[in-house]
Amino acid sequence: MLKEEIALKSAVAGKPLPFQKKSPRKTAVKKIMRHWQFYLLILLPICFLITFNYYPMYGATVAFKDYNIVKGITGSPWAGFKHFIYFFEGPYFWLIIKNTLGISLYGLLVGFPIPIILALALNEVGKRFKKFVQLVTYAPHFISTVIIVSMLSLLLGPQSGLLNNFLASLGMDRINFMGEPGYFKSLVVWSDLWQNAGFSCIIYLAALSGIDPTLYEAAKVDGASRWQKIINVDLPGIFPTIVILLILAVGSIMSVGFEKIYLMQNAANAGSSEIIATYVYKIGLLNSNISYATAVGLFNSIINLILLVSVNAVARKITKSSLW
Repeated sequence: MLKEEIALKSAVAGKPLPFQKKSPRKTAVKKIMRHWQFYLLILLPICFLITFNYYPMYGATVAFKDYNIVKGITGSPWAGFKHFIYFFEGPYFWLIIKNTLGISLYGLLVGFPIPIILALALNEVGKRFKKFVQLVTYAPHFISTVIIVSMLSLLLGPQSGLLNNFLASLGMDRINFMGEPGYFKSLVVWSDLWQNAGFSCIIYLAALSGIDPTLYEAAKVDGASRWQKIINVDLPGIFPTIVILLILAVGSIMSVGFEKIYLMQNAANAGSSEIIATYVYKIGLLNSNISYATAVGLFNSIINLILLVSVNAVARKITKSSLW
C-alpha cells in the first residue's frame, strides 16, 4: 500500500518514483550535461595525451619488426626479439649502460639533496636576502642548454678558456677539460646542479610553507635551536614530498638528458659520454636503423618502468608515502 500511495503522489506531481533505480547511463549523461563546461575544458588535454602519449605506443611494435619505410609498420615483417638480442650481445651494451647509470647515479647523489638543503637554508634567512638568493639561483634555469655548453667551452677551452689561461699564468699545463673522459661526468652533473638547483627547491619551499606554524611556536617554547627545529619540524614536514620526488627521480634514472650530453660529446670523450639517448639518436636517425633504435629505446623505457614500480612499492611499505 505504501508503494502505491507514493506512486500515486509522484504521478500527480510529475516526478519519478523514488524507489525506481535510475539507469547508470542516463545518470552519467545527466551529469555530463549538467557540468558540460568542465568536460569541455579537459577535452583538449585528453586529446593531447591520446595523440602524443598513447597513440605513439603503437610505434613500439617496430622494435619487433624489420621496419621498411615503404611497407610501413603493418607491412613490415616480424623479427621477434632479434634487435634486442643484437643490442644485448653488441660491443657497446655494457659501455652504454655503465655511462648512463654512472651519470644518473652521480647526478642523483649530488643533485637530489642539495635543493633540499638550499630550501631549508632559505627558510631560515630574512625575506630580503631570501629574495636575492632566489633570484640568483633561479635565473640559470632559464638559460638554454646550448648557451650553458657555450659557457662551459668559453670557461674550460684548452686554448682560450678562462680557467686554462689562469692555469697558464701560474706556470701550469693547460688541461683539455672538455675532451678528457675523466672530467665529463663531473662537468655534466655540476653544470646541471648550477642550472637547476634553485628552481628545484621551489617545491620544497612550498612544502615548508604548508607546515603548521604552531609547531614552530611549540619548538620555540621548548627552547629548540635552529638546527633542532630543522631536524624535528622542517624535515618531517617535507618528508612526504622528498619521498615522492625521490621515487620520480629513481624512476627516470635511465633517462639522462640528451641535449647537453650530445652537445658536449666529442671523439676524445666518447668513452665516457656515449649514453642510451645519444646511441638511439645516432643509430635511429643518422644510420636509419629504425627497428634497432626502437628496441633500445623500448628497453630503456621498460627498465625505467620497473624501477618506478619497485621503488614506489618499497616506499609505500617503509614510509607509507607513495605515488599510488
